[in-house]
Amino acid sequence: MNMMTKQKKAIWIMAGVMTAVSALVMYLTHREVPFMMDDLWYSTMLSDDRPITSVTDIIKSQIWHYNNWGGRSIAHGILQLTLLAGERVADILNVGVTLLLAWAACVAAGQRKLPFFFAAMGMTLGLNANWKMSMFWQAGAANYLYITVFILLYVFCYLRELPDAGEISGEKPLPGITFWMVPLGILTGWSNENMGPAVWMLSLLVVLDNLKKKKRIALWMLLGNLSCLFGSIMLIVAPGNFVRSGQVGDSQYGLLWRCYLRMYAESKALLEYLFPVLLVLGLVLIVGSCALKISLGRRNAVLLFTALMSWGAMVLSPHYPDRAAFGTMILLICVILSMAGKIVKERQELSWPLFCAAALVWLRGMYFCGEFLGVSWGWIK
Repeated sequence: MNMMTKQKKAIWIMAGVMTAVSALVMYLTHREVPFMMDDLWYSTMLSDDRPITSVTDIIKSQIWHYNNWGGRSIAHGILQLTLLAGERVADILNVGVTLLLAWAACVAAGQRKLPFFFAAMGMTLGLNANWKMSMFWQAGAANYLYITVFILLYVFCYLRELPDAGEISGEKPLPGITFWMVPLGILTGWSNENMGPAVWMLSLLVVLDNLKKKKRIALWMLLGNLSCLFGSIMLIVAPGNFVRSGQVGDSQYGLLWRCYLRMYAESKALLEYLFPVLLVLGLVLIVGSCALKISLGRRNAVLLFTALMSWGAMVLSPHYPDRAAFGTMILLICVILSMAGKIVKERQELSWPLFCAAALVWLRGMYFCGEFLGVSWGWIK
């Protein structure tokens, strides 16, 4: 027992130190990644070249955007707010939101201790299909880092209503949830085209599960589900989506060839973009479910189903960029964290090997940032 206590203390100290190192490295990387590409356009009124100078300008530009280029009004509104704040403030915010996302993943997984927080942050960077464009490019950070925080908080509210409570108890209602669930649901549904509908399906499954068990359906559950559906519809039916798809779509190809290209994109996402996180998930499931006979649990099953839906929904899109796999990756990371927690609870002696595995993934993420900084500072030529 004395040895186990020393190991636990060592893991906590190392997790804390490496988390602090991560925050510093990520901030330095953000400082070296300038506002670029879409950032430059979204720093203007969009309809003309005048720079945005106020929140009123952002509202006007997002109305134009919704009607002429796309429905991601929430994400791009956040983007314009961070651009208005300036590069240094945006860099600090991005690091803070990355830490907030890691915390939200731990909350959704029911594992809120420091080593799990460190693992969540390390996997978010180390298993990322395109770490730079989804986390350090300002437009990518707004579309994925910021938005995924709302998604995980929404997911947490519904997961706690499922029967396998674990560390997340649904016995005590969250304070004021009936009031703030509607805006959270709208923000979640109005996120991006694959994650919004997929997460809405998660909430619908939980509502149907309660109906099947003849449990009382709380008002917030219905309001959250309907508001998420509303946000998803507003995102998808935006007039700007049809304007944009006419310019960047694959309508020049025949139906059979378009089907082939869509299936190729789905396969590439599965076997390339998501392969690192699927590999880690597979190893955790082998140890937990196969070797130790630990139950996956209904919550993890629902998370895996939602991840599957978010991946499959991209078949409707003519383009599947690697950064679009970010939300799906985060859902899978939540399952990894949950199963890792169950493994440690069952066999405490495995906490050290699991931490070492998390450290290796973290090291991969630090390599990405370290290489980029080395090139930016002229150390690598």
